[in-house]
Amino acid sequence: MTAAENVCYTLINVPMDSEPPSEISLKNDLEKGDVKLKTEALKKVIIMILNGEKLPGLLMTIIRFVLPLQDHTIKKLLLVFWEIVPKTTPDGRLLQEMILVCDAYRKDLQHPNEFIRGSTLRFLCKLKEAELLEPLMPAIRACLEHRHSYVRRNAVLAIYTIYRNFEHLIPDAPELIHDFLVNEKDASCKRNAFMMLIHADQDRALDYLSTCIDQVQTFGDILQLVIVELIYKVCHANPSERARFIRCIYNLLQSSSPAVKYEAAGTLVTLSSAPTAIKAAAQCYIDLIIKESDNNVKLIVLDRLIELKEHPSHERVLQDLVMDILRVLSTPDLEVRKKTLQLALDLVSSRNVEELVIVLKKEVIKTNNVTEHEDTDKYRQLLVRTLHSCSVRFPDMAANVIPVLMEFLSDNNEAAAADVLEFVREAIQRFDNLRPLIVEKMLEVFHSIKSVKIYRGALWILGEYCSTKEDIQSVMTEVRRSLGEIPIVESEIKKEAGELKPEEEVSVGPAQKLVTEMGTYATQSALSSSRPAKKEEDRPPLRGFLLDGDFFVAASLATTLTKIALRYMSLVQEKKKQNSFNAEAMLLMATILHLGKSSLPKKPITDDDVDRISLCLKVLSECSPLMNDIFNKECRQSLSHMLSAKLEEEKLSQKKESEKRNVTIQPDDPISFMQLTAKNEMSSKEDQFQLSLLAAMGNTQRKEAADPLASKLNKVTQLTGFSDPVYAEAYVHVNQYDIVLDVLVVNQTSDTLQNCTLELATLGDLKLVEKPSPLTLAPHDFANIKANVKVASTENGIIFGNVVYDVSGAASDRNCVVLSDIHIDIMDYIQPASCTDAEFRQMWAEFEWENKVSVNTNIIDLNEYLQHILKSTNMKCLTPEKALSGYCGFMAANLYARSIFGEDALANVSIEKPIHLGPEAPVTGHIRIRAKSQVMGLAI
Repeated sequence: MTAAENVCYTLINVPMDSEPPSEISLKNDLEKGDVKLKTEALKKVIIMILNGEKLPGLLMTIIRFVLPLQDHTIKKLLLVFWEIVPKTTPDGRLLQEMILVCDAYRKDLQHPNEFIRGSTLRFLCKLKEAELLEPLMPAIRACLEHRHSYVRRNAVLAIYTIYRNFEHLIPDAPELIHDFLVNEKDASCKRNAFMMLIHADQDRALDYLSTCIDQVQTFGDILQLVIVELIYKVCHANPSERARFIRCIYNLLQSSSPAVKYEAAGTLVTLSSAPTAIKAAAQCYIDLIIKESDNNVKLIVLDRLIELKEHPSHERVLQDLVMDILRVLSTPDLEVRKKTLQLALDLVSSRNVEELVIVLKKEVIKTNNVTEHEDTDKYRQLLVRTLHSCSVRFPDMAANVIPVLMEFLSDNNEAAAADVLEFVREAIQRFDNLRPLIVEKMLEVFHSIKSVKIYRGALWILGEYCSTKEDIQSVMTEVRRSLGEIPIVESEIKKEAGELKPEEEVSVGPAQKLVTEMGTYATQSALSSSRPAKKEEDRPPLRGFLLDGDFFVAASLATTLTKIALRYMSLVQEKKKQNSFNAEAMLLMATILHLGKSSLPKKPITDDDVDRISLCLKVLSECSPLMNDIFNKECRQSLSHMLSAKLEEEKLSQKKESEKRNVTIQPDDPISFMQLTAKNEMSSKEDQFQLSLLAAMGNTQRKEAADPLASKLNKVTQLTGFSDPVYAEAYVHVNQYDIVLDVLVVNQTSDTLQNCTLELATLGDLKLVEKPSPLTLAPHDFANIKANVKVASTENGIIFGNVVYDVSGAASDRNCVVLSDIHIDIMDYIQPASCTDAEFRQMWAEFEWENKVSVNTNIIDLNEYLQHILKSTNMKCLTPEKALSGYCGFMAANLYARSIFGEDALANVSIEKPIHLGPEAPVTGHIRIRAKSQVMGLAI
């Protein structure tokens, strides 16, 4: 159908490969064919009319030879045919032949088969010709008394449509439907009748509801939903009616239908702000979340609870329901649990924090007992963070939480253990009274910690906060226990020699020289290459970390030993004990240095770690007051400053949120009295049903009206020129990860364009969901074509394509009009969000930020290679570091960096990893380009 004509309600797939039959052959099939042949011919006629063909000669043939048939398929196709066929002359008068068709309609409305009656009534809803409908009114009225509910409910729909379009044909429709509603028993028929009264005669609908308001609970759910809508509309327009219907809404909260309960709760909140009403609605929402199995429903209802919480007067009521809200944690879905915990955390107060902590502790313990699931670790992490926040806001709870959480330091899930460690570090700094408890628990779990990252953090906490002589001795004991027998190198060599079996023959061969990842040389003996594999599980944890080559933990251990040794010397006055403890700490550092320089670890010790351990040895040997202050005072002050800054940020964000919630009224603001306000001026009382419908349709007119720059006209992209035979322009609507292209296509010629198709393709991580269907454009006609595009990544994308069409009656090839490109900007679908430092580091590690470029060269000297770059590229003004990004493939990386970060992207280029050059080997290394506050890594 063309855009100028009435809309067609039926869509039929058009086969593109078959030739359209002639009018003569169709007429012959319709006159002389059997039922099957007539059915196929009628389908072809319908398709041709939809494609813009005019077949006036077949109208009488169909009336004479097809209309009398009683075949159900034929009757269904005839309803489609009568819907699309032109029924009037060019001057707007009804065709004479339609009188015969009208008589056929009347017979079908009196047909004994209820399906034919019902489908005919549905068809009559689509007719726009009053002359055709007028003779049928008695038959339509009679259908209200049919025995079958399918006929009766479609009769109600037909009467409603006719009354809305042509009120003079049935002026008593509201009264007729009201009487029908009073006597009707079927739920679907009553729903349609009541819906008509709501829109046609609201007073009659209210009168009927008043007579049966006590029986509303016994009605079907489809009728209850309509009643909720009526009550909302009435109370929205006339607030004085609230007291009349609010009890009915309360009763509908107990409905057996989840949909009715949800709508009733939403209506109750908008009608009343009394604490009892808010509590009843919130309790209804919570029950829905718990009982519904669909996670999408749970998330939607949770959002409604969060909206309730945003209202200052409702927050107090919801605080009493925190324990009920926590019942939602029984849902296995992680997103539901995350929203639930955040909601509970926002509602927690001094009255219910103790109960909240008890429930969360039970949930934490449950995560240990259940079988490992994909989301179990993440859920445990959420629980730890929630307990952390509770303890910070309510310090009295920290003593109950810490013993439970400390056990998770030895958890296999490093993320959850890291959250626990962060919480413990903050608690031990802020709560002085809990330091002995935390140190005691830390020493208990210290030996069972499995992650080297957690081990480093635990070492720092023990070294910083062990303040008594007994605790310091305990830390040294645990360190010796975790390190095993010392000296490490000699003991490891003895173990390896002792594990060799006597009958094994060890051949002494030449030592092999290997090049490590860092560019240094390592020696591997023949003995080490032929020894059998040792069970690493038998090693103490710290010894295992060191033998695996992780010497960063050794640097942390050296700092810890230095701190406790300096503190021990200030606590113990006996020189002998001081020297003994100091010597033991220095022995441990020395044996670690010896191990790092040997060939036993998988990776050698780095220069940074050597420098740190050497510095600690020097500090212990000199014991100067300055170093004592730095190690035992400045470190703790740095942590205190960091936690204070973090706390200030949290307070600032909470203050901003509270300011958003509190509606401030300025002294010169006008006062609105509801009794004196016109209905069209009630801006604060928006129709929630209409807003929900607009949101579901993705309509953002309200926002766009407030912001002219974001209006629809500013998002229109012209795709073709004004002189092209087909003019096209597109409105690009971006909704999260969906892009909808609404393309207007205008036929600017005097010819009919057939099979006019919009062909689109995408560049980048955009995906066209479905191919737009072809259509037929009459001369100077227009149509709208919609295409959906999915966004797959955060990259700019391009949509390009063309419009192809055939000219009716022309023998030429298909015509093509090339469209301009549509550029999709990344900023259209990126929304601002915030994340913690830990989450940022995790995402930074997961995403691929590097653009690797391989370069082959015969040069083995780095300086010579850089000089070669400078000479060959004539960039003598550049430093060698900048030259790294300017030669051959590096130029591409350079241009890429500038396109992302701007012209000053190479303001500071530093080599992060050593570059090793070998004969005929690619240059490998890593540089980091910094531009203002943004950082991008480039691997070379």
